[in-house]
Amino acid sequence: MKIPLLLLLTGLLTVQPSCTSTEQPTALDLAAVPLIPQPTSVTATGSSFRLTPETMIYTDGSSDELTKIGQHLTDYLRPATGFQLPVEATDAPPEVGHIYLTLADDNDLGEEGYELTVTEEQIQLTAARPVGLFWGLQTLRQLLPAAIEGSTPQTEPWEIATGTIRDVPTYAYRGAMLDVARHFFGPDDVKQYIDYLVRYKMNALHLHLTDDQGWRIEIKSWPKLTTVGGSTAVGGGAGGYYTQEQYADLVQYAQDRHVLIVPEIDVPGHTNAALAAYPELNCDGLAPELYTGTEVGFSTLCTDKEVTYQFINDVFGELAALTPGPYLHIGGDESHATAPEDYVPFVNRVQEIVQSHGKQVIGWDEIATATLVPNAVAQYWDKAENAQAAVEQGAKVLISPASRSYLDMQYDSTTELGLHWAGYVEVQQSYDWDPATLVEGITKEDILGIEAPLWTETITTMDELEYMVFPRLLGLAEIGWSPPSVRDWNTYKVRLGKQQDRLDAMGINYYPSPTVPWTSGLADSGARYQRTTFTPPYAFTAGIEGPAADQKGSL
Repeated sequence: MKIPLLLLLTGLLTVQPSCTSTEQPTALDLAAVPLIPQPTSVTATGSSFRLTPETMIYTDGSSDELTKIGQHLTDYLRPATGFQLPVEATDAPPEVGHIYLTLADDNDLGEEGYELTVTEEQIQLTAARPVGLFWGLQTLRQLLPAAIEGSTPQTEPWEIATGTIRDVPTYAYRGAMLDVARHFFGPDDVKQYIDYLVRYKMNALHLHLTDDQGWRIEIKSWPKLTTVGGSTAVGGGAGGYYTQEQYADLVQYAQDRHVLIVPEIDVPGHTNAALAAYPELNCDGLAPELYTGTEVGFSTLCTDKEVTYQFINDVFGELAALTPGPYLHIGGDESHATAPEDYVPFVNRVQEIVQSHGKQVIGWDEIATATLVPNAVAQYWDKAENAQAAVEQGAKVLISPASRSYLDMQYDSTTELGLHWAGYVEVQQSYDWDPATLVEGITKEDILGIEAPLWTETITTMDELEYMVFPRLLGLAEIGWSPPSVRDWNTYKVRLGKQQDRLDAMGINYYPSPTVPWTSGLADSGARYQRTTFTPPYAFTAGIEGPAADQKGSL
């Protein structure tokens, strides 16, 4: 076995079994690997490639983008393998035993598609764009044994089934939303959540930055938004906020992983934190008390005051300068305290302000009651008629039905975290639907993509977040990526059950749904992860959060 001098000099080489001329490759079936999301097409050849201490990662050319992607792969694989896996540029395909990342002019792969070819001699990952290579890496991670998710060297034969995977996403936008306003999650937690999204090829994180209970983004021209408005949270606990430097770092972290950050400033309702900080934004000029409960619909900016629009312009202007992505989310939901005759002109004017800063508008589906500007996106969560009205105005729709995609809904009546105003959302309920057939008159061509929101009235820690997110996030990621032709609950639940060892290796605190045939059995999983001692630090009033009872039939 020839070991490159570079690896010997490091003194860090962990010797593992390697595939020599006397060893026969293990017969592995690529089609049997429980990949999530399910690829567009898989062709198996029944053999295997073995990762060894000699394996290197080669990039076709020396571009910074390809080098960065190669380094991501090294960072993914090195902790558990102990292999150095150095990244080098090359002008020609490498010799036997290595991984090769290359770009090719393949229009069928589009912006984010990839082709992964594994033979006994080599792994080649091809895409038309660097982002396609990055998503291909996530598939490659799942082709290795679950032990690859470990943080320390593991003793494994690192074998990968041979064959070819060609894969392209169904929707351009595949996102999740994290509410950091009800309870604050710091920068490291948000980065962890981004890493979770990336594993399943989700490419957008919507940050709900403001609400009645807290303002979480520094606005230098209105400093009391954070010093006052960001000082508390639901239940009266400590608040928190991101400095502009922290937010810019989050945006860069996401961008390096091909994830789009979509910041939301929710107006004109859900604004009590702002109103408490700046009483001139109230029609009566008086500052309300800071709010730590969970009711909605009681607050509104004063839409008749010019200072309100100066406030909106300053806030969205600073946020636009910090956010390289195309979208700013204006909220617009549940503004029950705003009269309809005030709400519509307000939304129209706010849209113009967002456009003036070079950004596209996203808002919750209520904004479709106004006149939508070109390229606006309505996020369907509640009323089908709003989503239909948006499409009639030529807008795209982002699909987030509360009764299917809200990750804060309880799994069942025994779940101690979450709410259930949109019903209980078990794993099958979350997976077994098609965005393109959900709302009459809205087809795939009208849909920008899907998003899975997590509201945090009951969520205070990453441990609790994981429990509500996993395993539903995996199914929603598959809905966004995989075509309906390869999606089926009966086969998906088997693939999901086989992800158990991987989730365990990642240390994920997941809900062991009894509807899923877990590899190690439900009892073992439940013993490790089912919560038994959670006590909410505050009380909830049934039916307060979310649409009124007479609206729920539209979900």
